[in-house]
Amino acid sequence: MTMNDKMQVSILASSSQGNSLYIKTPRHKILIDAGLSGKKIKNLMALIGEDIAQVDSILVTHEHSDHIRGVGVLARRYGMNVYANAKTWAAMTAKIGVVPDSQKHLLAVNSLLDLDDVTIESFSVSHDAVDPQFYNIHYQNKSFVDLTDTGYVSDRMKYLIQNADGILMECNHDLQMLRNGYYPWSLKQRIISDSGHLSNVDGAQALLDVIGNQTKQVFLGHLSPENNLKDLAHETVSNLLQANDYGVDHDFWLRDTDAEHPTDLTTI
Repeated sequence: MTMNDKMQVSILASSSQGNSLYIKTPRHKILIDAGLSGKKIKNLMALIGEDIAQVDSILVTHEHSDHIRGVGVLARRYGMNVYANAKTWAAMTAKIGVVPDSQKHLLAVNSLLDLDDVTIESFSVSHDAVDPQFYNIHYQNKSFVDLTDTGYVSDRMKYLIQNADGILMECNHDLQMLRNGYYPWSLKQRIISDSGHLSNVDGAQALLDVIGNQTKQVFLGHLSPENNLKDLAHETVSNLLQANDYGVDHDFWLRDTDAEHPTDLTTI
């Protein structure tokens, strides 16, 4: 099997300020979310040697601006197909502007969509959006999971993403930094609620339950610039996994993501 026969992934940007990831298979080039400006996403793609004009589809997780900011611009400029569930479409339409009907597609929560060589599995999460869903991308016998923006990881979620080859897991905040920070109490409550975001420890605990023998790439994402540090998130997750006898950077790679710089295009 050559490189052109495999699935490759780059986390273009991941933080509470903007999110987008790129998935490449032999027959499709897909973005999950486009939460930065169209120009910024184009430039991030160029940094990994990819052309934004070749992207054919955008999968939208939910209507929050850090996930949809560039959706409308990219869809109109490059003719991309946009997939989201009905409630998300209703919530985001006024925010992203007109998308031609021929490019608008419904992808219901907890469903499967076959696109030639890739199967997209949507699954519900617990977040304060109208109908948030994230994705498990299947190509041949490989899978890559995008899971951020959830207040907790249910047993059903764990079952669906068990033993994925690659995982982007939310590590939004360090609980102590959040508690000691300047956010108003109401916002702190929202973040730590069951419809908010996963902490570093929450993300690590979820990984303990889903990493399997096939898992080779684990990315830590959606870090808050106000309530987390990249080194702190990495150390917290790594230490907890190693304490439970997981072979960090031996059996699988534990990788950081960034708000401004893409990860290398990685084969899954």
